[in-house]
Amino acid sequence: MNWFARTFNYSIGRKIIMALTGLFLVFFLIEHVFGNLLLFANDGGAAFNEYSHDMSHNTIIRIVEYLLFAGIIFHFVDGFILWSKNRSARPIRYQMSKPHEKTKWTSRNMIWSGSVILIFLVIHLKSFFVPYRITDGMDGKTLFEITRDAFANPYYSAFYVFAMILLGLHLNHGFSSAFQTLGLRHPNFYSGIKILGVILSLVISLGFASMPIYFYLQTIMN
Repeated sequence: MNWFARTFNYSIGRKIIMALTGLFLVFFLIEHVFGNLLLFANDGGAAFNEYSHDMSHNTIIRIVEYLLFAGIIFHFVDGFILWSKNRSARPIRYQMSKPHEKTKWTSRNMIWSGSVILIFLVIHLKSFFVPYRITDGMDGKTLFEITRDAFANPYYSAFYVFAMILLGLHLNHGFSSAFQTLGLRHPNFYSGIKILGVILSLVISLGFASMPIYFYLQTIMN
């Protein structure tokens, strides 16, 4: 494990870990958003509940969950370390306190969008994963009913949508940056990677954001 420790101690090693964990999380989000689209099935939540049950009782999925939580922790900790080192290496923060003209807002604020997403994730896990998988605190409700009731809360739904907007911005920048970090910035296909990053960030963020909007609108219209 010494090679891993040495790699993790170098900036390039941290960036590689950031890229790999980030791409792993993107693949999870793709699967998660398409699975959650079953919430829109007009069957009283039967398909979504069955999907959730099958996922929670699948051995492979359970193993992937451990990798997922490890990936989230590594990704955030790694990002915070890189941000702290970059910040300390720049004692005079952006001459005249102005951002560099060539940097985008998403690039300069990845740590802050990531922090809000992490806060959202903790709340999200507490609302759904913990009662469903750990504490058995469903109070006789199905996961579909728990989800529907949570999205009936305007504050929760608003924060959910806000977090998904930040997630889309975070993914849009992070996806192409990951390939750049891994040395896959060949001019023949890097533009395609950037386009794919935009598509994925829109599909994931809009897909997730549509769910609280849908259920909240159902609440106020009924």
